[in-house]
Amino acid sequence: MEKKISDIKNELMAADESALPVFVERYGNDERSGVKALVTRAKKRIEALEQEVQRIEVMRQYEREYAACGYICGIDEAGRGPLAGPVVAGAVILPAECKILYLNDSKQLSAKKREELYTVIMREAVAVGVGCISHERIDEINILQATYEAMREAVNRLGVKPDLLLNDAVTIPEVAIRQVPIIKGDAKSISIAAASIVAKVTRDRMMVEYDKLYPEYHFAKNKGYGAAEHTDALKKYGPSPIHRKSFIGNFVDI
Repeated sequence: MEKKISDIKNELMAADESALPVFVERYGNDERSGVKALVTRAKKRIEALEQEVQRIEVMRQYEREYAACGYICGIDEAGRGPLAGPVVAGAVILPAECKILYLNDSKQLSAKKREELYTVIMREAVAVGVGCISHERIDEINILQATYEAMREAVNRLGVKPDLLLNDAVTIPEVAIRQVPIIKGDAKSISIAAASIVAKVTRDRMMVEYDKLYPEYHFAKNKGYGAAEHTDALKKYGPSPIHRKSFIGNFVDI
C-alpha cells in the first residue's frame, strides 16, 4: 500500500538536513505529482545546504590563515548606537575545525536564528567571554572608549587565553595579544560572527528585562535604539534611569 502524500509531506517537514538525501532516494521514483513536488523541495533544501557549507568555508578564511597562531578569538560588540542601555562585547574562541552553519553578522539574522545560534555557540565554543559597560560609564568616558573597555572585559573573561584576536574593524588599546582588525569582519570571519551573535543576544535579553521596569519606552521592541515610539516616549516622560545622557540631548533637556 502506497504511503499517503500527506504522510510523506509530514516526513519531509520533520526531516533534518542529514535525512534529506535518504528522503530523495526513498521517494525519487514515485510518479505521483505531489510526491515529485516534495522530492523537488527536498533537493532544493540539499542545494541550499551545500551553498551554506561553501559560504561558511569562505568565512573560515582568516581562521585558516592564522591557524598556526593557536587559539583564535573573534571580538565584536552590540549597542554602540542606542540611546539607552549598555554596550556589550562578545569574545568567542571556536574549535579549529568548527562547522557551525549559518554564522553571520548578527544584524543579518532574525532574532529567532540568533537565539538558536547562541545556544549552539555556547555549547560548542572552546571559550566565550562577555563584557558589559553601563550607560553611566558610557557617559563618563564616551562610547568608543566604553566599547574598547567592554572588549577588554570580554577577553579577560575567557576561560582560555587567546593567541590572536580577530576584531570587527577596530584595534583595541591596552591589549597585549596580537590583533587583526577586519573591515566588516562579522560577515567575513566565523569567529567574529559568533562574537557578534553572543553580544547581540546578550544585550537584547538585557533590554527585554529593562522593558519590564520601564515599559513606556518599549525597550523589548526597540532595544534602546531611537525608534519613533522610543523618542516620543522620551519627550513625553523624560529619560529613564538607563538612558545615556550624552546621547539624548536632541530630545530632552539634560
